[in-house]
Amino acid sequence: MTSVLPTAPAMTAQERMLAAQTASRQIGLLDDDRKRRLLLAIADAIDADADAIVAANSADLDRGRVNGLAEGLQDRLRLDAARIGALSGAVREIADLPDPVGRTLDQRTLANGVALTKVTVPFGVVGTIYEARPNVTVDIAALALRSGNAVVLRGGTAAEQTNAALVAAMRAALAAQGVDPEAIQTVDEFGRAGAHALMNARGIVDVLVPRGSAELIETVVTQSTVPVIETGAGVVHIVLDESAPLEWAREIVVNAKVQRPSVCNSVETVLVHRGAAERLIPAVTAALQERGVTVHGDPAVAALADSIVPATEDDWSTEYLTLDVSMRVVDDLDGALEHIRRYSTHHTESIITEDDVSAERFLAEVDSAVVMANASTRFTDGGAFGFGAEVGISTQKLHARGPMGLSELTSSKWLVRGAGQVRP
Repeated sequence: MTSVLPTAPAMTAQERMLAAQTASRQIGLLDDDRKRRLLLAIADAIDADADAIVAANSADLDRGRVNGLAEGLQDRLRLDAARIGALSGAVREIADLPDPVGRTLDQRTLANGVALTKVTVPFGVVGTIYEARPNVTVDIAALALRSGNAVVLRGGTAAEQTNAALVAAMRAALAAQGVDPEAIQTVDEFGRAGAHALMNARGIVDVLVPRGSAELIETVVTQSTVPVIETGAGVVHIVLDESAPLEWAREIVVNAKVQRPSVCNSVETVLVHRGAAERLIPAVTAALQERGVTVHGDPAVAALADSIVPATEDDWSTEYLTLDVSMRVVDDLDGALEHIRRYSTHHTESIITEDDVSAERFLAEVDSAVVMANASTRFTDGGAFGFGAEVGISTQKLHARGPMGLSELTSSKWLVRGAGQVRP
């Protein structure tokens, strides 16, 4: 398949967003089956254009290496045949999810006979600003369309050619299905000016979701006039409690750090109960080091394991996104909870324990979007949660928290049906 219908270069960023707003009216009225077939067509288009997408991605990677793009960001940027297959597979999963639009949230009839029904509705236009993550281009577009929204994308210069190829494939699929392709827009070619226009498109863009570094997210939160759903950096913790089984501790910590270190749900700090330190630290650090992980430890950790890099104060608040992890011995569960309260970004925390009381206390007291007992933090993910993909992982408390799927891209409205009633 050769994709067509790129957005007209003559359009300004403002004009593209207005076009998305117009297209959102058609998208919002599509029924469940039509939206499902639309997403299946997008998945097929991505598969058909895989060679062109990989070629565009290779060009972005080459430029990134020349420009000194960090290894973690290169990994997030990289697309190969397997990852493209995963992208199209996620779109098909989203297509098969229940329609989030039109669900009844509340229903009542007043004493005067007026009937009230609260139902879910699309936002309208969803915007997103992100860095070196071409998967976000597809995930958010698919989630937006499935929930009846148009989407405006600003994916950053590092992935500009990759994103252009993906957007072209998806827009061509919309056109082939008789749906306005302006429902998927990108302002990438306008650079920072495009991002600024998107952040200030209040009244055109209904909600904005930033994904990327803490710096990018802070910039969007503080500068945007469009309502923002804040996604956060992941200074993620795992606590090894006194009763933690060695096999669980070793396997979960290694998985949480090594399986994909460049993502926000990888563990960055391991806190070890002093009563289990001699039993757990030598084996856990050795297993990490065998997989190429550098362990930054406090003096208590260094006394129990070899090749430990002395931890600094900055290590406890660092989101490495690399094969690095910080490790600290704490006196008890209270010490672990205090450390998490001080340094956590409220993304994901997990405790490894066989003590049900400690597990339930941890689950109740830790104030993060996702709190786990005896599981890898890598499960904090829209796909793993059964959402097909995710808009992002919200670390705020308003509207949405944790992995955001289809329902988080809907709002609500009240439908009122009367028979001539007036208020006395």
